[in-house]
Amino acid sequence: MSDTKIKFRFPGIYWTANTVELFERAAYYGFFIAVTLYLTNIVGFNDIWAAWISGVFSAGLYLLPPFTGAFADRIGFRKAIILSFALLSTGYFFLGILPYKAIVIPSLLIIMLGGSMMKPVITGTIAKATTEESRAKGYSIFYSVVNIGAFLGKTFAYPLRIQLGLEYINFFSAIMAFIALAVVFFMFKKIDESVVKKTFKEAVQGFIRVFTNLRLLTLIFIVSGFWIIQGQLYATMPKYVTRTVGITASPEWIANVNPFVVMISVVWITNLTKKMKAISSMNLGMFIMPLSALLMSLSPILQKSAGNEISILGFFSLHPITVMLIIGIIFQGFAECFISPRYLEYFSLQAPKGQEGLYIGFGYLYSFFANILGFGISGYLLSAYCPDPKTLTPAEMTTAYNNAHYIWYYFAVIGLTAGIALMIYRKITDRNKNIKKINEITTS
Repeated sequence: MSDTKIKFRFPGIYWTANTVELFERAAYYGFFIAVTLYLTNIVGFNDIWAAWISGVFSAGLYLLPPFTGAFADRIGFRKAIILSFALLSTGYFFLGILPYKAIVIPSLLIIMLGGSMMKPVITGTIAKATTEESRAKGYSIFYSVVNIGAFLGKTFAYPLRIQLGLEYINFFSAIMAFIALAVVFFMFKKIDESVVKKTFKEAVQGFIRVFTNLRLLTLIFIVSGFWIIQGQLYATMPKYVTRTVGITASPEWIANVNPFVVMISVVWITNLTKKMKAISSMNLGMFIMPLSALLMSLSPILQKSAGNEISILGFFSLHPITVMLIIGIIFQGFAECFISPRYLEYFSLQAPKGQEGLYIGFGYLYSFFANILGFGISGYLLSAYCPDPKTLTPAEMTTAYNNAHYIWYYFAVIGLTAGIALMIYRKITDRNKNIKKINEITTS
């Protein structure tokens, strides 16, 4: 009994890292769920520019960590995490106080740098603060904290937007980041960093190797098809629902359906698929994803048969568009449970033997492609099917959103194409492995 207690006893630095992660995720997701609304409604960018700016910003958060992580290794974790939260606090604050085009872009770059530096430091701290026996439990708690922080940030964002205005969400995020800064300043002590550290040169070399490995790059690009649809929770859905249902609609709370479903489903789905090959589990998720987009497109059918309000067990009513978004997002959550836990496992199997560690750090590049492409596509689709009401005349407003649901057809096609592509990828790579084995047997 005492052995079990020792096994799961974590040092103070572990809980400090989890605490600041909670505040950082609340800050980020509170801000990010409303970023395209903020860039268009407050700053004045059109849908296309707002989409590209948001896409490049979020893509950078996934591209930079190997490089900012090398910088963090050089200056030390404590200095790096203090600098990170100082940048985040500053960036969010300036987004709130100076919502002008000339200021917003540099502010987003500051947040990008701060956020990308924080990621490797926090995950590195969790790794150092856990033992081989406690690591699985330690990361399980950590990822639960990530989801709780994301959930809370979006929960607070809705009343802030409705009661005070979009720009006040940025002040909320700045306060969350500043609290995290205070916590790390007073409680984040130096930890043993006596591990093999990557230099900036090594990070660049790793990046080049991944981008010149056609097999891995193809896998990353295919899987990005899944995350393109997932990213529409932030790229398309906020504008789509506030324009079609009304400004008091809650994209913030609708988006929270996803982490809720993942939190309650990931364990049993992982157990259900543990005997399956990683690629088989991933393929299941890839084919569930286009179904989720298709479900989101069915709101006109539901609206035609049920009217503009649907009673939910007699407790409250929701618009048919909101209902179908929620159903679609539930399916997205299930799809994520099939893919996310198994992707890195499969990715590492595709990496050259003996170099898995080098390549695995770039395994999340699918988010780079997904954010660039997903947000970019979203801007053009919104302009075509769900335009900014400020650009419409009263006469145009009466029919402007009749075909808004067409947007989801495009993402359903993207998801289906990605699912089929993953099946083809599997067949080709399996065939090549078999040919290689035959050649090895022949030569021996």
